[in-house]
Amino acid sequence: MLYQTTSALRKIQSLSKRVRVIQGGSSAGKTIATLLVLIDRAQREKGKLISVVSETVPHLKRGAIRDFLSIMEGHGYYKDERWNRTDFIYTFETGTKIEFFSADSPDKVRGPRRDILFVNECNNISYETYTQLAIRTKEEIYLDYNPVVEFWVQDEIVNKGVEHDFLILTYKNNEGLSQNIVDELESRKGNSAWWRVYGEGLVGELEGRVYKNWQIIDDIPHEARLERHALDFGFDPDPAVIVDIYYYNGGYILDEVLYQKGLHNSDLAKALKNLPSKLTIADSAEPKSISELSLYGLTVLPTPKGKDSKKWGIQVMQDQQISITKRSVNGIEEYRKYMLAQDLEGRFIPGETIGHDDFLDAARYGICSLVPVIQRADMLANMPRYSYKERENPAY
Repeated sequence: MLYQTTSALRKIQSLSKRVRVIQGGSSAGKTIATLLVLIDRAQREKGKLISVVSETVPHLKRGAIRDFLSIMEGHGYYKDERWNRTDFIYTFETGTKIEFFSADSPDKVRGPRRDILFVNECNNISYETYTQLAIRTKEEIYLDYNPVVEFWVQDEIVNKGVEHDFLILTYKNNEGLSQNIVDELESRKGNSAWWRVYGEGLVGELEGRVYKNWQIIDDIPHEARLERHALDFGFDPDPAVIVDIYYYNGGYILDEVLYQKGLHNSDLAKALKNLPSKLTIADSAEPKSISELSLYGLTVLPTPKGKDSKKWGIQVMQDQQISITKRSVNGIEEYRKYMLAQDLEGRFIPGETIGHDDFLDAARYGICSLVPVIQRADMLANMPRYSYKERENPAY
């Protein structure tokens, strides 16, 4: 795929100060354009070291590394012998190297100096981590992010008068977008909180986020107890998702096992059989698929659904202490972008959501199946929006 010159690319090319802040909405082309600029530098200048940093290795692989390799292959630049798959370093004919590493690697963050730094989605790393990277960078620093809320870029750079370039990009600056993606984005204009951040590229507020205060953890603690596999069926355009749910220290841990389009039930069965034996809770909307999975010797039960089931399930999830593993890249992205819908007067509608929720739906099925019956009854009794008849037949 040959990447075209967009206005996002031209704007980034025009930046001149040491610190270059690139704030933008969804599909604005920030990462692709910045990588195109860095690849051009690497091809023209000798002996430079360029570091591309993101919060975790899984995030890098799914984002910046994948985009980098796509650009290199699409433009005919890529040579396999120059790509170190172990250390994620590409060495150009000029001797300049572009390296990729995660911000959760202390030895890399506090390691050798570099010439140019690109922190991809810098809102997901701490200011201390950024400082350690910045003081070891000789030349330019590129910072890009979706402005979900104010964070250290505003507090420590923009508001403190640190010399910098500041750029806001939106999907309209990415002329390479397909009309389908444009239509998908613009269909969400009615949700002002979501649209402000992801449509207009402006700083938003935490108000309207469905889930908050989840902890991102490195791995599953040894003492954690696997409770459920949770399954959301999908094929295309929605992915199939399997989430492992663990109980640990009074809360639940979510671990992304599978998140993939185009899988048949036989593929899902194979994936589940490769996991530790445990009850699987699946979307009840596909009874035929659940029945088919049982033919493979799996224990799969449907999640009951009924009136206001999603609303009730979201409340259950909100009341839990939840952690998510850093390798659950798709789950983390859904969590950060999942918003309450709004009515025509801008009021948030409880239980009505906007944003991708394939991972979140699977997690909701599994966690709701773990809530004790007495707790369910108590919760329903304290929900005045339900009628008595509905309370007698609780759904989740």
